[in-house]
Amino acid sequence: MDFIKTTEKDSNYNHLETMSVSAILKHINTEDQTVPLAVERELPQIEALISQIVEKLKIGGRLFYIGAGTSGRLGILDASECPPTFGVSHDLVVGIIAGGDKAIRKAVENAEDSKTQGWEDLQAFNISSKDIVIGIAASGTTPYVIAALKMCNKNQILTGCITCNKNSPLSLVSKYPIEVVVGPEFVTGSSRMKAGTAQKLVLNMITTTTMIQLGHVKGNKMVDMQLSNVKLVERGIKMIMEELQIDYVTAQQLLNTYKNVRTAINNYTNGN
Repeated sequence: MDFIKTTEKDSNYNHLETMSVSAILKHINTEDQTVPLAVERELPQIEALISQIVEKLKIGGRLFYIGAGTSGRLGILDASECPPTFGVSHDLVVGIIAGGDKAIRKAVENAEDSKTQGWEDLQAFNISSKDIVIGIAASGTTPYVIAALKMCNKNQILTGCITCNKNSPLSLVSKYPIEVVVGPEFVTGSSRMKAGTAQKLVLNMITTTTMIQLGHVKGNKMVDMQLSNVKLVERGIKMIMEELQIDYVTAQQLLNTYKNVRTAINNYTNGN
């Protein structure tokens, strides 16, 4: 099958510099509305990948995201939000970006072109066949990511990817590819826009669904969340009040005692 790099196709709009602010916003919004529909078309592939992730994490494995530029930053963002949201270890979901942590804020020249550094970065975490690695690249052509997944395959480490082109080199080396084809960007080639939005939507699905499957959500509440600020403490108290049908002061006392919503609910239910 032919590989067509739709992420690099010319924008559907021209002479952007002559547009009014209103027109620019309208056209960006029009393009953005197509993204969820593109994600919807990939739901079976997303489900297949998540099923594998859940199985790996259940046996003590970890989920790794690896990418460059915007894609790498999105992976790091998703990984970093798992511990506070679901109360899991910082080691359970790991984001890796070409160029290292300094590349989170500033582009590192030629970092994405290395065909060896991606695997080296993964090896720093003592990666094994218990783990699963998802390569993220809008174009599906990033050497850093492709080479890393090739080495994962050679070492019996399960692979997946999130890309925005069909039949890309990255998809071809991934056991479980997700290809969200969003079409041309409003600004030609600016894949931080629709492609980035698509990747973020898929990442939200991956970790949220995985954490629900692993039992970190009760009802519709984040009962394992970290109580790291006043807002979250208040949310925790309300969760306990609603779940146990008790007053604010009692719920507050329970949370102060047990420091965790789930633990507080379980102990109260068990008469402790």
